[in-house]
Formats: sequence, C-alpha cells, structure tokens
Amino acid sequence: MTAQARSIPIQIPQTRLRAQALIALLVAVSVFFSSALRVEARGVPESFADLAEQVSPAVVNITTSTLIAQDTGPHPMVPEGSPFEEFFRDFLDRNGGDQPRTRRSSALGSGFVISEDGYIVTNNHVIEGADEIQIEFYDGIGVLDATVVGTDPNTDIALLKVEADEPLPFVSFGDSDLMRVGDWVLAVGNPLGQGFSVSAGIISARGRELSGTYDDFIQTDAAINRGNSGGPLFNMDGEVIGVNTAILSPTGGSIGIGFSMASNVVNKVVTQLKEFGETRRGWLGVRIQDVTEDMANAMGLDSTAGALVTDVPDGPAKDAGIQAGDLIISFDGQDVADTRELVRIVGDAEVGKTVRVVVLRDGATQTMKVTLGRREDAVAADTQTQPTVPQAPVEKTVLGMDLSELTDELRTDLGLDANATGLVVTDIDQASEAWEKGLRPGDVIVEAGQNRVTTVAEFEDRIAAARDGGRQSILLLIRRDGDPRFVALSVAN
Repeated sequence: MTAQARSIPIQIPQTRLRAQALIALLVAVSVFFSSALRVEARGVPESFADLAEQVSPAVVNITTSTLIAQDTGPHPMVPEGSPFEEFFRDFLDRNGGDQPRTRRSSALGSGFVISEDGYIVTNNHVIEGADEIQIEFYDGIGVLDATVVGTDPNTDIALLKVEADEPLPFVSFGDSDLMRVGDWVLAVGNPLGQGFSVSAGIISARGRELSGTYDDFIQTDAAINRGNSGGPLFNMDGEVIGVNTAILSPTGGSIGIGFSMASNVVNKVVTQLKEFGETRRGWLGVRIQDVTEDMANAMGLDSTAGALVTDVPDGPAKDAGIQAGDLIISFDGQDVADTRELVRIVGDAEVGKTVRVVVLRDGATQTMKVTLGRREDAVAADTQTQPTVPQAPVEKTVLGMDLSELTDELRTDLGLDANATGLVVTDIDQASEAWEKGLRPGDVIVEAGQNRVTTVAEFEDRIAAARDGGRQSILLLIRRDGDPRFVALSVAN
C-alpha cells in the first residue's frame, strides 16, 4: 500500500489570532512613525541649487585699496661739511629722497545688497581704512564704486552705498531668533578670492560671544574662510539670518567652526546707520558685574539673576539715584538675567527715553526712573578725559612668543584703530606650539581665557589662572589684518 500524506487541520484559538493581528498593526504603525520621524529629523534638501540661484544675484565681492606709506630706506651717511654733502643733497632732492614712498594694499571681502537703491552690508574690518571700495556684482552689472554710509566697530558692521542705473537685486533680513541648532543654512561669499562660492551646513550653536559688548553670534559648520567676511548666511527661505564674521581655526582655514553676527543685531545697526550715519545706543551709566553663587549666598539671594552695580559715575543712573551695590533685576519692563542681557537691552533702548529700572537694595525692591543718555557720547567723553602718558612698551617672551604691549607707534605700523588693545606678537619660536598652530609676528592677542588682555602681566595672570584651575590649555582670541580667530595653546608646566 502506498502511504498518503494526511492533511491535519490546525486549530488556532480566536484570542491568539486577535493578538497576532494587534501585534502586526502595532509594528506597521511603529514603522510608519519611525519613517516619518527619520524624514523630519534629516530634513535634507534634495538640492540647494534653487536657493543659490535665488540669492546669489544680491551677494557681492568687495575689493578695497589702501595707500600705505613706506620708509625710503637708509640715506647715505656723509660727514657734515664734506664736499659730497651738497652733491648727495641735490641727488636726493631730484629723486624725491625726502618724500615717503607709498604702495597700495588690496584686500578682499564679501557683502550683500539689502535694497534696490544700492545699500550694501558688510563687515567693518573689510573696509576699515580703505581709500577705494569696489563692488563686483554676480551677473550683468559689473563693478561699481562704493561710498561708506556708516560703520559700527562694536558689531563689526558697515553700511555701503552704490549708485546704479537700474534697480538692484536684493535680499531681506530674517528673524535670527527663530533659528534653532540643527537648522540648515547657506553661506555665499568670496572665500580666498574665489568669488560667488556657496557652502551649506547647519547651525551648530547660538548666542556665542567673541570679544564685543553686543556680540550675538550664530555658530555654523558651513565652510567660511578668509574673504567670506561680510557675506550673508541664509536660512532655507532665502532670508539673511547672519553676517559671516570670524572663524575658529588653528591654521587660518575653515575647520567647520564659523561665526555669523545674528541678523536681529545687524538689522538694528543698519537701520541706525542708514538714518543717522552712526549708531545711537542707550546709555544707563553704571559699571556692573555678574552675581556668582558665592555672592548670592553672601547677599542672601535665591538666585544669581540680575546685574550687580559696582560703580556709578556721573550720568543718568547717578541722577536717578542708583547706587553701587544695587542689584538691577528689571529694565523697562524686562527681567534682567545677567550683565550681558542688561547691556543688550539698554543698548537697544531709545536715546532720551525715560525707563523704569527696578533694583534690589537692602533686601527690598525700589523702582527708579532713568532718562537714558547716548553711549557713544559717553565713551567719547571718557576717552577725552583719560590722561595719556607715553610709556615704553613692556616686552617679554611667553609660550614661545615675544610679546609687546601696544603703543601708538605699533598701532600705526600695524594699521590698527587708535583704540585697539591687546598684545602684539613681535617674534615667535618656530619650534613652539604657537608657530605650529599658525600664529605669526604681527598677530594681536586680544583675549586670553575669554578675558581681554592689554598687558603682559594680565596675560601671565590668565595663564596662571588656567593652570590653577586644572586646565591644560588656554583659549586665545587673535586678530590678523582685522580678522578674528581663536587658538588654543597648551599651558601645562
């Protein structure tokens, strides 16, 4: 007999069928939502081509030219009364021997048009000291000469103007406060002279400070190099949300850490430059510092919020009755978190406006009415009253660098602003870490350990503080030809 396979029916309980169906449904829903989340998290544009095509016509290359005096070199030494004295004098006179020779120095940068009638935004350090400024446009317009409408060294912003025969393509400012870490951005500019280059990346961090009082930098990994300064950082809607200003680099090239001044800061500055040709920031007239945990405990405070008044010179605050030791906790209806926020909201306030300032004094709050002055006038007056005593610069070798404190002569030689501060690298050991990380003679060390340094002693104090704090390195803010960047140097003994 041939054996036949038997068909045996399998009985599956209904409850088990329902459980399997539920599991299958849950798996399907999970796959759907996880896929949706992956798409939303990536948010990767298929291409940046349309955006680049949209905004590029409003981005410009900037070339500046500056006339620099040069030493004519050594003159022949002729004994007084020698028969050759008159000969050499006549020879030098015929050849302009006593007249300083000059040469032209050129620099490159970027900018962007913000109105069809030719207003252009760039960095102040791109055009500072320039005799001639030329604007090269993306397509069809060619090269136009620009004039300076106004500058703001505090935020490193300048406003230029060109005259064109036809309306110019322009871009608008977006709201930088809406940007989040992880959002896509596009940088357009003139890196290393390679004009109209586009790079893409994301926002890496927000609210960065470099060295300015009004700093609010967006950090991005979009490639930014020398020549990108003054160029725009766009959001995906083609709005300018930052002005590319500085990079953090040990070599001088992009390593993916660039800084753009937030558009909400720039827009306010540009509005004032356009209207007045200068900035007009509110001035309260106090010297302040942040409250530490130890200070809060000693003062019996529940938090470190607020700005502690350390001094009240003659000015609006003194007239209103604010005293040293007062803790400013509110300004014009806005809570004050720290000194940086107070400086920002006071600077944004209208000159001449009367505001309410709430202070904490002896455990009780008091409200003062203060009529704000103008910060720029106060700074100018303070500068004029400072006695100037010429002193020989202090020079010393630290971390393999020969450092000199700035003098008026050095500022002139380096083409620096009269108010520039820091330490000049006059020479450097080529076997040192500083040389390896790109520092060179002529660089100016502005900050060490995120504190300004104006003397060699202050620099050594910052190094000692880093060592005492158990740190292996110290962060230096360096300026070269006006461009800022950070460099970390080892301080290990």
